[in-house]
Amino acid sequence: MAGLLLSRTEKVYIVNGIEEDFRSDGRSNYDYRPIELETNVVSHASGSARLRLANTDILVGIKTEVDIPKPETPGLGKIEFFVDCSANATPEFEGRGGEQLANRISNILQRAYHASQAFNLKQLCIFEGKQCWKLYVDILILECGGNLCDAVSLAVKAALFTTRIPFVKAALMDGGDVDLQLSDDPFDSKPLVVGTAPLLVTLCKIGNKFVVDPSAEEEFCSIVSVVIGVSGNPAHYTTEKIENVESKFTTIGMSGVGGLVPDTLKSAISQGIVAAKCLDSALGRSLLRERQDICSYKKDSYGFLK
Repeated sequence: MAGLLLSRTEKVYIVNGIEEDFRSDGRSNYDYRPIELETNVVSHASGSARLRLANTDILVGIKTEVDIPKPETPGLGKIEFFVDCSANATPEFEGRGGEQLANRISNILQRAYHASQAFNLKQLCIFEGKQCWKLYVDILILECGGNLCDAVSLAVKAALFTTRIPFVKAALMDGGDVDLQLSDDPFDSKPLVVGTAPLLVTLCKIGNKFVVDPSAEEEFCSIVSVVIGVSGNPAHYTTEKIENVESKFTTIGMSGVGGLVPDTLKSAISQGIVAAKCLDSALGRSLLRERQDICSYKKDSYGFLK
């Protein structure tokens, strides 16, 4: 990363520590740093979340809009990702320095969410072949402290979990036009089913070992990084008793100047799937606990001239 300087001694310390499964901040090679998550932080968004992973700070807002489905997928809705890197996040993002990274993150999210076993776009269909919901997922990187892909995917899934879609009554009129009636009541809506939505896990190869949740200093020492997308388990995101769904590999991306032999890549993917399952379980428990706390309060109306 631009603006980050490490001496040769510091690099040797980081690499040798990882070889012994002991990182400079006390973690093992497969431990994540503490994560802080806050939802419903943007009042005018359909869903939002802010996530902080060490010094990495991500804000996600989701907007819903009625659109026309694609001719090749008449029964599916749409989802698009837009990533913006704040110039204050890191000196590397000054000017147009963050555009390449933003495009890389949005592209891998697009691939991960459009895998067949990942996010269910059928729930966004209003009237097959005529109208559907389109989700605009706006991601703002406020601060960069390493491991952006993982942090962004966690924040996106949390924001989707809080997103509510208004109930719509649709009727087919003469001439093939569709008449839509949207409810004005903010509570007359339904949440999205996001259990299978994928998470991204980054594995950095430093020396001969892989690490998850790399810090900025560790990313500086890495020769190649592998980012994999792994679908989630719906059982973690509902209080109902449902059958567990096995997490599946949805996408992969690589960055850096190095390469990997097939056996090493296969090992990295297996380690990433294990890490993704742990993250998905922890995220689901946290979001369910927050939803139950909110639902425990009675929604009363207050105002004048009642």
